[in-house]
Amino acid sequence: MAKILTVYYSRKGENYWNGSLKHIDKGNTERVAEFIQKAVGGDLFEVDTVKPYSESYMTCIDEAKKELREKARPEIKAYPNNFESYDTLFVGYPNWWGTMPMCMFTLLEHFDLSGKTIIPFCTNEGSGMGVSERDLKSICKNATVKGGLSIHGAESEQSEAKVSAWAKVAIK
Repeated sequence: MAKILTVYYSRKGENYWNGSLKHIDKGNTERVAEFIQKAVGGDLFEVDTVKPYSESYMTCIDEAKKELREKARPEIKAYPNNFESYDTLFVGYPNWWGTMPMCMFTLLEHFDLSGKTIIPFCTNEGSGMGVSERDLKSICKNATVKGGLSIHGAESEQSEAKVSAWAKVAIK
């Protein structure tokens, strides 16, 4: 049986939500990550940056765009323990500017992912997976990157059945 780790970055606080800004206490991606863990087991690991993004959503997306343009690798607070013992990684993130937040690149480039199975999922307000699957294939050398799941962020709270069914098929 596969040893599963669900790693994710999620934004709490002010978020874009069906065309306006709304404060949320739990990030959309975090919620989906928890649904995955509930469905298939394994461990959860939340990625957190040393330098926090702005509490203002509009400022945060400007910061994210700058990081993307600069190909920044923001420092993260911690890395998962015993990473080499996992063979299946669910990798979750909000879609920022068509791909993962740059802190996810920081995390994934830190490890040798050879032989691992990478299963991406993202939350967004209409942009889908963007180019994140292509980016994952580029940085996860010698890993198997499976097709991802896109969840509309404003519907994340009601997505458990969809997420659970997808996760159970994705690990096969």
